[in-house]
Amino acid sequence: MSGLQGVGLLLLWGSACLWLPGLARGVLVISGGHEDLQETRGAAKSLQKRSAAEATVEVFSVKVDCTVMSRFAHTVMTSRALNKANSSQEIFFEVDLPKTAFIVNFSMEIDGEVYVGEVKEKEKAKKQYEKAVSSGQTAGLVKASGRKMEKFSVSVNIAAESNVTFILTYEELLQRKRGQYEILTRVKPKQPVQEFQIVANIYEPQGISYVDAHATFLSNELLPLVEKTVSDNKAHISFSPTMEEQRKCPGCDGTLIDGDFVIKYDVKRANSLGDVQIVNGYFVHFFAPPDLPRVPKNVAFVIDRSGSMSGTKMEQTRQALLTILLELHEEDHFALIQFDHTIQSWNESLTKATKEMVAEGMNYARKIVDHGGTDINSAVLRAVDMLVKDRREKKLPERSVDMIILLTDGMPNYGVSNLKTIQENVQSAIGGNMSLFCLGFGNDVDYSFLDVMSKQNKGVARRIFEGSDAVLQLQGFFQEVASPLLSEVDLRYPDNAVDSLTTNHYTQLYNGSEIVVAGRLMDNDLDNFMVEVFGQGFEEDFTVQGQARALDWDVMYPNEEYIYGDFTERLWAYLTIQQLLEKSKSGAPDEKANATAKALDMSLHYSFVTPLTSMVVTKPDTEDGPDSPLIADKLTEEQRQVAERMSHRYQPPMNAPPMYYRPATPTYLVDGDPHFMIELPDREDALCFNINDKPGTIFNLVRDPTQGILVNGQIIGDKKIAPDGKVNTYFCRFGIVHRTLGVRLEVSTQDMSVFQDGKRVKLLWSDTASVKGPNVDLLLTKDRSLTVTLKDSVKFVILLHKVWAKHPYHRDYLGFYTLDSHLLSPSVHGLLGQFYHGVEYEVSDLRPGEVPEKPDATMYVKGQELNVTRGWQKDFRRDVKSGENVPCWFVHSNGTGLIDGEATDYVVSGLFKTV
Repeated sequence: MSGLQGVGLLLLWGSACLWLPGLARGVLVISGGHEDLQETRGAAKSLQKRSAAEATVEVFSVKVDCTVMSRFAHTVMTSRALNKANSSQEIFFEVDLPKTAFIVNFSMEIDGEVYVGEVKEKEKAKKQYEKAVSSGQTAGLVKASGRKMEKFSVSVNIAAESNVTFILTYEELLQRKRGQYEILTRVKPKQPVQEFQIVANIYEPQGISYVDAHATFLSNELLPLVEKTVSDNKAHISFSPTMEEQRKCPGCDGTLIDGDFVIKYDVKRANSLGDVQIVNGYFVHFFAPPDLPRVPKNVAFVIDRSGSMSGTKMEQTRQALLTILLELHEEDHFALIQFDHTIQSWNESLTKATKEMVAEGMNYARKIVDHGGTDINSAVLRAVDMLVKDRREKKLPERSVDMIILLTDGMPNYGVSNLKTIQENVQSAIGGNMSLFCLGFGNDVDYSFLDVMSKQNKGVARRIFEGSDAVLQLQGFFQEVASPLLSEVDLRYPDNAVDSLTTNHYTQLYNGSEIVVAGRLMDNDLDNFMVEVFGQGFEEDFTVQGQARALDWDVMYPNEEYIYGDFTERLWAYLTIQQLLEKSKSGAPDEKANATAKALDMSLHYSFVTPLTSMVVTKPDTEDGPDSPLIADKLTEEQRQVAERMSHRYQPPMNAPPMYYRPATPTYLVDGDPHFMIELPDREDALCFNINDKPGTIFNLVRDPTQGILVNGQIIGDKKIAPDGKVNTYFCRFGIVHRTLGVRLEVSTQDMSVFQDGKRVKLLWSDTASVKGPNVDLLLTKDRSLTVTLKDSVKFVILLHKVWAKHPYHRDYLGFYTLDSHLLSPSVHGLLGQFYHGVEYEVSDLRPGEVPEKPDATMYVKGQELNVTRGWQKDFRRDVKSGENVPCWFVHSNGTGLIDGEATDYVVSGLFKTV
């Protein structure tokens, strides 16, 4: 789907949504969400004017039909619309679906002609449909949509007086968390729709213990419209308001319905063996025995207190710790370990969670403050050593569970910083004897690194999203693992009766969760289908066995026409693929390859859109010629994280006059050839420009006469001019002065020197060091970065880019990043400094540029009208070698019009000179 469309009116219908082109008046709008900036296909043809009479599309039906059979949910989203105009119109279909779900089918019916999506191997799909791929990213139909959802969207051009029906189907195995299953439907209509309906039918042969249905938008008027019928093993929930009942007020177009419709339920659990269901040659075993005593836990909390945790993150972490510590049971043991580039433990051993010791631990947690680098390796190994030592010295209960909970928001940049080495060190130290849970706070953390490290050590990783509810997220995760019931759980079935088992050994079973095992039957002799479960409980081993038998579905549900009787097979396939995808991330190379190959084969066989497959959607030809096929992908958690990081973009408001914005707490950097960038997080946007001059020129970057701070940088050229004739220049030296504090620092690509009180300290980039002075702190990470913190003032980060010593053209160079710029005075200026207190601008008239992937626009800034181009620049903070692309509005001609004066006005005569 194109990221740039002539859209004036946005209508979002239930979980299924329709975007209708309205009074566009030639205006191009960048659509919301996380769409890739390169998706500008069709931008030119979207530049068209339409009258109010032409913009007539009637949405007459939106339905969400969810059927749950033994936790396996099958959901069909259907939406119908009619183009009543006398000209063709482009209609957008959009659906939010759970990120744990697999799309299994998508089709469009247009005037009796059906167009069906086809699941293909991802790489083959990309090669076959090159038009749908840009810079390695699919012109995707699926985007991240918040924490729990993914957004599927596709558009189609509909002829006059024609109708279209969109149908999307997805499936997922509902996971039991904290004692319940959840079915989430996102409902976002912008106007009332003629036929709106949400229906869910839940079939649970085990018996249903309770069902609750609610929505964030339910008022006293809408509440009675939620119909709920529950019998012993079936529940029916429906919500179908009329158009008038949907309206905010009589006769108005606004709707009351806007939010999440949520169904929560659980099943009866009278049998300690669990429930075994057999259908069509496949079985599934649900195991969550009731009334088991909890097993004591020994938990080491490893808390990142590095500088990046400053402010809200640190405060939320402290608040969460205070609540979590209160939830410990007296037979539990706990440890508190905080780390930056140093490691500090509350006690040398784990402490029993008595009321008195919990109170002392809370006092300690309140005093955790942020500062310094990030030494994850040493911190986790300290926790492992503590648990091993206490276990060896018999200070912990014999029948208890050992776990480590790591909370970090950043990349390791001190001590051992190679991610693979850290994973190997941790796995070797743990030796399979404890569980490691990794919580990645925010978007700067390397989630993939934490995910693999957790899986290697009997744990899981979880992302903690920055927001006001971060404390609740941390508490919620802890509650999931806070009450272990069994450890080393084995679920066994007759060897000669089953094959293709999913995972049947689990390290832990936690209160409120559930173990699910599925497999294929080798014969239909169910007389000898014995099921056995073994585990280690609190006081004694847990052992239970029983005979499985097939249920008679016709007797259990006599009046129901079961719509997908192969649910056990599809549940088995879903669970198998999920587990193979996890195996493909860790283990030996051949194991990864085998797991990937099996997961791909099954994804294709069962038509699941997984991270290994794509659904190719071929749209009908238009009057302008054949339309390019689009590809629906499945996002991994890592891809979702990247998409969120890359979502900085300008997004003008719908049908609103131009406005000026003043961003808060932006970030400023100069890196590469030299590329200047002003990141504006509040506006989800960035501005950038290049400065070109002859090698040896020194520019003033920051000058604050009030505080006495000065930063200058000298540029260097390549060793020789490249064959293409381009002259590349980079920063090779920086001079930093704080006259008030008496500090002077010189940084080059070889070394750095700091002068203070007549003394000189010299460091090499080959060092790893932390230097603390009365007025300046330096944190040096070998061959990577130098963090300069001036007392009670600004913080700078300088990155070293090392290139191959024998490279025919390039040299080593430096990047410069500013943090905490708000601490400088209003008089600060310089090529970067002038932007430290915000920049007001307006962008409009988006139009195709010279390169299709880079549209042009008009920017109004500082009283001037500039032609700017949407492009990308590199931010190297997370990845010094390759960097990350950040979209920005590029200002041409050395930033003319954006910067005050001309670039030459910032040239100075020396590294520590102001003129």
